[in-house]
Amino acid sequence: MQLIVGTDSTWSLRVWLCGQIANSDLDIKVVNLSSPDSKQQLTQLSPSALVPVLRSESLVVHDSLAIVEYLNEQSGGALYPEDQGERAVARSLCNELHSGFINFRSQCSFTLDPVTPADLSDQGLRQEIARVDAIFSQAAVPFMFTQPCAVDAFYSVLAYRLNSYGIRLKGKAGEYQASLLDWSLMQTGIEQMKGWKSLVKF
Repeated sequence: MQLIVGTDSTWSLRVWLCGQIANSDLDIKVVNLSSPDSKQQLTQLSPSALVPVLRSESLVVHDSLAIVEYLNEQSGGALYPEDQGERAVARSLCNELHSGFINFRSQCSFTLDPVTPADLSDQGLRQEIARVDAIFSQAAVPFMFTQPCAVDAFYSVLAYRLNSYGIRLKGKAGEYQASLLDWSLMQTGIEQMKGWKSLVKF
């Protein structure tokens, strides 16, 4: 299977992390999203002209959540907990991150470069950080549930982003944030993301 990712794309990194948990054999192709013609290139690769995209023969899956679900099925359920209730919670948390946290996205854009601390005077941003704190406080630690799953892949990227902007949670939430930052797979993922810029194929 070919996974098309984009430079500095958190959506791409989350799917890559899930692919590793699922032990999926993925051939990575990189699109340089900073290139002026990246949109034109993506229209040839993805129905939505967005990354990530999973391609396998005639199959094209073009949304990160859909890709994760496909990899989960391909791996016999490796990306979600065995317990039905926990699976429902896990999917809910992944969906919430996928579609929410608008203030944080707009004010604290993802980057691998050093940034200035976040401006916590914004009420919307503070509310979203409080929501993250509540989510992280649910974790079993070191992962959300007993074994690493899609939730950890999704929220490890957020944990990194929070830390980049000087936001370090406390208590149980802080323990989970720290464990995600220390997670060897997440650290490998960040290095992988840095390397994508030198692996641009399109």
